[in-house]
Amino acid sequence: MTQAEKEQDNGKEKEKEREKEKEKEQQRGVKRPITPAAIPEPFQEQIQSNFIIVIHPGSRTLRIGRATDTLPLTVPHVIARRHKQSGQARYEDAWLLREGLNKPESNEQRQNGLKMVDQAIWSKKMSNGVRRTPVSAEQARAYNCQIRPAVLDSSSRVKWTNTTHHPPYLVGEETLYVNPSDCYNIHWPIVRGQLNVHAGPGGSLTAVLADLETIWSSVIQKHLEIPLKDLKYYRCILLVPDIYNRQHVKEMVNVLLLNMGFSAIIVHQESVCATFGSGLSSACVVDVGDQKTSLCCVEDGVSHRNSRLCLAYGGSDVTRAFFWLLQRAGFPYRDCHLSSRLDCQLLQNLKETFCHLDQDISGLQDHEFQTRFPEAPALLYQVRLGDEKLQAPMGLFYPTTFGIVGQKMTSLQHRSQGDSEDPHDEHYLLATQSKQDQSSKSSADRKAISRPGGGLDSEMSSQGGMGDGSGGGGGMQGEMDAGPAQGECLMGAGELEEPLSAHLSRKTAIMSQFESKALGLDKAILHSIDCCASDETKRKMYSSILVVGGGLMFHGAQEFLLHRIINKMPPSFRRLVDNVEVITRPKDMDPRLISWKGGAVLACLDTTQEMWIHQREWQRFGVRMLRERAAFVW
Repeated sequence: MTQAEKEQDNGKEKEKEREKEKEKEQQRGVKRPITPAAIPEPFQEQIQSNFIIVIHPGSRTLRIGRATDTLPLTVPHVIARRHKQSGQARYEDAWLLREGLNKPESNEQRQNGLKMVDQAIWSKKMSNGVRRTPVSAEQARAYNCQIRPAVLDSSSRVKWTNTTHHPPYLVGEETLYVNPSDCYNIHWPIVRGQLNVHAGPGGSLTAVLADLETIWSSVIQKHLEIPLKDLKYYRCILLVPDIYNRQHVKEMVNVLLLNMGFSAIIVHQESVCATFGSGLSSACVVDVGDQKTSLCCVEDGVSHRNSRLCLAYGGSDVTRAFFWLLQRAGFPYRDCHLSSRLDCQLLQNLKETFCHLDQDISGLQDHEFQTRFPEAPALLYQVRLGDEKLQAPMGLFYPTTFGIVGQKMTSLQHRSQGDSEDPHDEHYLLATQSKQDQSSKSSADRKAISRPGGGLDSEMSSQGGMGDGSGGGGGMQGEMDAGPAQGECLMGAGELEEPLSAHLSRKTAIMSQFESKALGLDKAILHSIDCCASDETKRKMYSSILVVGGGLMFHGAQEFLLHRIINKMPPSFRRLVDNVEVITRPKDMDPRLISWKGGAVLACLDTTQEMWIHQREWQRFGVRMLRERAAFVW
């Protein structure tokens, strides 16, 4: 063997020894810093916030923008679609009108509500210690009936939207100024926080989802200047109500991921995002919107399911009540109609300008306003108003003033109806939980019988079997009940023998009885806080009541709400809570934008990385991904 061959063999042996040494080191867990890993670790994708779009769809307004934007775009959440046939009748979704207003009892209910409001106004003293003297509508009426408008311009500068090129649809602000004589149907795709599915034209689920897709796509293209083909590079954060319809949320995620083509999505609740946006760790979030008011207690980024409550009234109901009060006081603009969308817009503006919740402002006062409509002269009106400006917003605390009869006014978080794509849903968990409970009970019974004096033990085990309905019996079981005010011990002692269907029907009866009531805003807040599990949590909530949304943006609202909460809270908590606080403008921000802002904050958090649902995952697993990734119990 030559010297060269010997050296080659030695080199091979040394190489083998090095390989064996490496294997031993790997087995011992020793890391070699110089040699790179054979299998690279999964690449952690760096997400850029300017490629995340935050969408907060509301009943009246869409708020949308990049997560890096200081403020979102605010667009009327409405679409006008051109008729398919020329002679087709026009259809328009109502703005301020709603079901339950024209019942025989409606007017009587309004009058009763107004009496309660007047009583409350009189009973609360002003800051100088004097009681307010109510001003009757007749005093203002005599003056207002004589008023005639002054002409400012012979023709208003406001124009109808130009539809001469026959666009198939119009979105946002343009829709509000579509001439009623043009052949366009007007649709508001969301009503009272839910998809506006109804029996009329454009009211099917498919049509409503198509409207949402068209509005969102149009705004993204036109205002954010992002071509739709580029959405595959973007992610989306969708804000949904606290009390959500699972089917609707699932369909909206389908629209965003599959139809519009976003690469990934996070779905989160409005209330939790409101706490992120305001910088609070815990709060009782009161979201007064245009058509609904939702309440929820949030603690460390988690919304307490039992505390969720949705009231079927909001800012637009206050606007309609204000119009009714204006008419009683001889409103000088006599051609005003709730069926006209431009008149509705005018009334919204008048409410925002004139209404308040400041008890110190009293007596008759003179105001003026202008009307500017297409194809009509611009007019200036004088109007004298008294208590109407305070009575209308107080309807939020005395909802009978709205005169709504025979409608469901309070909603709680109900069980899912089930989804074929999601076999391991709440029903599955509940059924398996009850089987486990029954088997544990039977084994406990057998043990008790085998011991002397076992009767007492078996009785105890039967009482402890399902828990008290406010937290026991597994996570899903504990979340089932609506809270103490709706019958706390719904699954009480010794009820194991009762079939599950009988228990659920009994619980449904209690819930429906509760849901028919129209709770005032202050009572709803107290109820929501009372549904929290511990006194410590309740104390946190009383010291941080966060009011968001645009429905309570009245002068004096913060002090007014604080006074009512302190007066009505349970006496035991008055001693425990050091400081009841109502926050209406956290960080001096517009309360209408706080939830959207929270969505933008969420996009930047490291902890949200594991919450993203990617397009491929959604295609493969569907709604099960929401159960896996959503930051709330789906």
